[in-house]
Amino acid sequence: MKFQGITGNFSDANVEALAVPVFKGEKATSGVLKDLDKMTGGLIAAIIKDEDFKGEGGSTALVRFAAKGSVKATKLLLVGVGDEKDYKAANVGVAAGTATRYLRKRGVRSFAFLGRGDVSASDSAQNAACAFITSQFELDKYKTKDKNSKSVDSLVVCVEGAKAADLKNGLSRGEAIGSSMNFTRDLANEPPNILTPTEMANRAAKMAKEVGLKCEILTEAQMTKLGMGSLMSVSIGSEQPAKMIVLRYTPAKSTAKKGELLALVGKGITFDTGGISLKPGEGMDAMKYDMSGGGTVIGTMRAIALLKPSIPVLGIVAAVENMPDGRASRPSDVVTAMNGKTIEILNTDAEGRLILADAVAYAEKQGATRIVDMATLTGAVIIALGDQNTGIMGTDQELVDEIIACGKENGEGFWQLPLSPEYSKQIRSDIADIKNIGPRGKAGTIMGAVFIQEFVDKAKWAHLDIAGTAWLDSAKPHMAKGPSGVAIRSLITLVERSQ
Repeated sequence: MKFQGITGNFSDANVEALAVPVFKGEKATSGVLKDLDKMTGGLIAAIIKDEDFKGEGGSTALVRFAAKGSVKATKLLLVGVGDEKDYKAANVGVAAGTATRYLRKRGVRSFAFLGRGDVSASDSAQNAACAFITSQFELDKYKTKDKNSKSVDSLVVCVEGAKAADLKNGLSRGEAIGSSMNFTRDLANEPPNILTPTEMANRAAKMAKEVGLKCEILTEAQMTKLGMGSLMSVSIGSEQPAKMIVLRYTPAKSTAKKGELLALVGKGITFDTGGISLKPGEGMDAMKYDMSGGGTVIGTMRAIALLKPSIPVLGIVAAVENMPDGRASRPSDVVTAMNGKTIEILNTDAEGRLILADAVAYAEKQGATRIVDMATLTGAVIIALGDQNTGIMGTDQELVDEIIACGKENGEGFWQLPLSPEYSKQIRSDIADIKNIGPRGKAGTIMGAVFIQEFVDKAKWAHLDIAGTAWLDSAKPHMAKGPSGVAIRSLITLVERSQ
C-alpha cells in the first residue's frame, strides 16, 4: 500500500477517483463542493436538489467528471458524514473506510481523500490511513473460490494549507495502527485447529522479533511452578498445552515516574467448549473469537513498538484451550491461584476469569502499577450493552475515566458498570475463599469483574468486557463483518497520554 499527503489542490492528485466528505444538508454553492460541481457539469447540485444524496452518515453517491483535463481523476465519490458539528477525527476514519470499500468494489485502485471540518491535518491523515487498511480486511483467507481479490493500493490524503510533515506523520501513525488492528483481526479470524495456544505464542514471538519487542513464553511447567493453579485448571482438559505470552516494550528514554509500569492483560482462550459445563452446540463455532482479548493485547503491543511512546508497557496474554476430557476440571473442584487464594469452580464455562486471575497476579508480580485487562468474558454484557459499548469496571476511577475519554476520542464506546463490596460478597464460597460464579441470572458481567478484582493487590486496575464489541455480526459501510479490533486505538491513546 502506498500513502501520500498533499497540501495543494485536491483535484490535482494523480489518482483514479476523488472522495469528499459531505455534511448533512450541505449545498454545492460554496467552497470545494461548488468547485467540484462545476467540474461535474452541475451533477452535485442536481443530486442534492433531487434529494438523491442528503449527506447522511454512511451514504454515498458516485458521479463522473464532465470533461478530461480539468482534473486527473475520472470519478468523484461523495461520502455522507452527518452533521458538521459532530465530525471529529474518528469520523474521518469512518468516511475514508466507507470510500475505500465502495471504490474497491468498483475496481478503483487509487483515490484521494479530502480532509475537511475541524480536524487537524495529522489526525485526518492518521484516521484516513488507518481506515484505508482496516476497511480492506475480509474473512475469506481460506477460500479457494469467490475470494475478494480486489484492493485499493494507493491513498492520497489532501489537507490544503497543512504542513507536509504533519501529513507524513499522520499517515505513518495510521499505517502502524491499521496494520496492527488487522494483525489482531487475523488472529481472531483463525480457526481453532490452526490457532492453538502454541501457534498464538509463536506468532506473537515472531511479531515481537520483527518490531523490537522482548518476548518470553511461559510453559505449563513454569506456570505450575509459579503456582498458577487457576489458569492450569482450565488447560488441563486439553491436549494443547497452555502458554503465557509476555511482551515487553522498553523505550530508549523513559519519561515514566520511577517504578510505574502499565500492563495490558488479555484473555486468550483459543477455543471454548465450556469444558465439562458444555456449551450448547448452536453457536459454539463462534468461540474461536474467545481469544480476542489476548489478540487485542498482541496487536496493541505491536503498534506501541512501531509508534515508540516514552513509557514502558508490559503485555501479558494467557493462551489456553478449554476442552472436556477425563482430566478436565469438574464443577465443585477447588484450585489454588498464584496469589494463594482458593477457588471453588462451580461452572467450567466461567473459565476466562480463571485464567485472568493468574495473569493479572503475574502482571503485578512483574511490577505493574496499572493494569488494564480485556476479555470476551460474559454473554451478560451483550444483553446489557449490545454491540455498541464495551463494559468497563475498575478499582481506580481516574483510570476508568481516562479509558472512557480515550474511547470517545477514537469513536469507541465504553460504559461503566458498578463494583462494590455488596457484589463481591456474592462470590464468597462455603468451602473455599471464593467461587467462580455468582447468583444465577444476576449481574453476570459484574460478577466476572469482582472475581478478577480478587487477584489485584495494590495496582490500579480496569477491566474491559469486549464480548459484545469484538465481533461484528454484519458488515458496516466502512468495515467487514467479523473481528473488529476494538479497543486497540483507545489503548494506544491511553499509553500516549501517559507519557
